[in-house]
Amino acid sequence: MQRRRCSVDTALRRNRPRRTGPWRDCGSVLKRRAMRHFLDFEKPIAELEGKIDELRRMTEPNGINIAEEVARLTEKADKQLRLTYGKLSAWQKTQVARHPERPKASDYLRALITDYTPLAGDRAFADDAAVLGGLGRFEGQSVVVLGTEKGADTESRVKHNFGMARPEGYRKARRLIELAGRFALPVLSFVDTSGAFPGIEAEARGQAEAIARSIEACLEAPVPVIAVIVGEGGSGGAIALAAGDRVLMLEHAIYSVISPEGCASILWRDAAQAGAAAEALRLTADDLKRLRLVDAVVAEPLGGAHRAPETAIAAVGRAIAAELPELLALDPVALKARRREKFLEMGREGLG
Repeated sequence: MQRRRCSVDTALRRNRPRRTGPWRDCGSVLKRRAMRHFLDFEKPIAELEGKIDELRRMTEPNGINIAEEVARLTEKADKQLRLTYGKLSAWQKTQVARHPERPKASDYLRALITDYTPLAGDRAFADDAAVLGGLGRFEGQSVVVLGTEKGADTESRVKHNFGMARPEGYRKARRLIELAGRFALPVLSFVDTSGAFPGIEAEARGQAEAIARSIEACLEAPVPVIAVIVGEGGSGGAIALAAGDRVLMLEHAIYSVISPEGCASILWRDAAQAGAAAEALRLTADDLKRLRLVDAVVAEPLGGAHRAPETAIAAVGRAIAAELPELLALDPVALKARRREKFLEMGREGLG
């Protein structure tokens, strides 16, 4: 029986009320909007929006037209927002990518994937909550979905280990990618991690080997693999879920071999040089698109995805929907050959 396809925006509206089942403990940012967090460089915007909020709580005193003043300040705040976000440095974009209210992988899965059934465990050691994965439908198309989950509040961050996966997380990812290949299901991956967990126990269980095997599974998959860098893409911990046919990246996301702080500590032995390191690493979406390391940049709402999560998520959904049909039309041999050539090409030119 033919299933009726629905648009991303329709799916968003339909899924918004659902807060039960596998999502009940993810700490979604979509339902926590009472307290807004401002970054250091957003202080002028914070002051203006604070004044607007105060005025909106007031009654009309002494004949002052509050609506007029609110409109004036709102226009000024919007102008300041455009000015600020029109010239973000690499370090400022790093802060935006790490914003605590930025949509997490679970938010994308919740909004874009229907009939989601989570699958757990690596069939060897344990389940890793830092890597989400399972079966579902994207606009009516059956898919396997993966995501590195940071968590949105203290409890969920601890549970998901701040998005830093252990070996069992990458082995789970590999298992699901291989499952996708057996059942001819495309893979959608949502990446947001500062990197793999660096603990001694993770190294003892074969962290490097698990990451390498997950990358291999992505490259050898006989089905389309679309990865989206939605926040941070840190080192091999990100590549393990992002070696796909199409790598999309949100406008204010970052993707790098090492964090700016880590780079600064190695090169200058001073983490305070993180800003200079961020510039040198060329980790922004514009840099990576220019270097042809990512395939497309998805525009974010003015002020970043954290200001309008549903708008940002819908934009990602449309970007995936635009890429998927072409990949589904390819046979497995052609798909793997194109993917291989794509990654080999990255080291041949344009990186000087």
